[in-house]
Amino acid sequence: MNHNRVVCFDLEMCCWNEDGVGTTGEIIEIGLAEIDLGRQEVVKRAQYYVKPVNDDISKFCVELTGITPRIVEKQGRPLEAVIKTMIKNFGGANKIYAAWGRDDLILKEECEQKGIDFPIKEFVNLATLFRIQNRMKDKRIGHKQAQESKNIEWEGRQHSGFVDAYNLAKLALTML
Repeated sequence: MNHNRVVCFDLEMCCWNEDGVGTTGEIIEIGLAEIDLGRQEVVKRAQYYVKPVNDDISKFCVELTGITPRIVEKQGRPLEAVIKTMIKNFGGANKIYAAWGRDDLILKEECEQKGIDFPIKEFVNLATLFRIQNRMKDKRIGHKQAQESKNIEWEGRQHSGFVDAYNLAKLALTML
């Protein structure tokens, strides 16, 4: 286990908003940003589009994430192929993974549904850690709001896995 490196990741999923109620489906993007705690910098980034098996990308999802059916059709691959590439490029079980919330459980559930070995062995929920470090008892805070509260500039479009993972890595460097 490499404890000097943490892979921050963010998932984007098929999503719908009907009657003000949001629901999500299959993963369509995995964004990753690896940090080196010793050097205090982001050392690697990646973005993988995933072709959903059962879900369609809604107009709401396109507006929220910027991910279009065409992008996923042209650049997307099955989740199993994306996981294999992720393991090869980011070390799989040899690294500690971190997300804002429980993206690990979302990924694990979809891997189980599709018969794919889950690649993460160690996980840190940075949202919980942030609340502990800032003594925020029951109050939940979003990733962007947390980052801005630490005077770390948000870069790029929110709800892009690639952008969100990079911004999370910048925040994680101040927390870990």
